[in-house]
Amino acid sequence: MWEESNNQLKKTFVFKNFAEAFAFMTRVAFLAEKMEHHPNWTNVYNKVTISLSTHDAGNTVTEKDRQLAMQIDRLL
Repeated sequence: MWEESNNQLKKTFVFKNFAEAFAFMTRVAFLAEKMEHHPNWTNVYNKVTISLSTHDAGNTVTEKDRQLAMQIDRLL
């Protein structure tokens, strides 16, 4: 479940291994590029943490972030 705090939507995804985590990041990258809305994220081995906010809206959570979060969840 996405958590909204400090003007960000945030979620950590855990995968079986690094390759699965990296493959997920690749799918997210193509999705984000298509939506022209790019996440802040980190990856450590099998964990990917994604934070979403809209820079053009003063770094707050907008409908754009909610839509991207929903689409990211659909990738799983």
